[in-house]
Amino acid sequence: MDIIEAKKIVEKAILSILTDNIKIKDDMHLVGSESLLDSMKLVELCVLLEELADENGFEFNWTSETAMSKSRGMFRSVATLTAEFARQSKAS
Repeated sequence: MDIIEAKKIVEKAILSILTDNIKIKDDMHLVGSESLLDSMKLVELCVLLEELADENGFEFNWTSETAMSKSRGMFRSVATLTAEFARQSKAS
């Protein structure tokens, strides 16, 4: 999966979790005080991305030791999550 396809999937997943109609931006925070997602919505997003990865023929692992890190984790922003989703799809 290329980065463009991954971005479409990640953005669609985020929009399906949020109740507000917002514009998704690459630098949107997914963890921390500036995030639009609370902890329950973040878990919902993770489970949804697991399901979408399965539909696309790979396993999405969001449980790494650094996954939720504000400085190194894949959930720092939409862009970092998209890049990791694409990377994992190619690694399978």
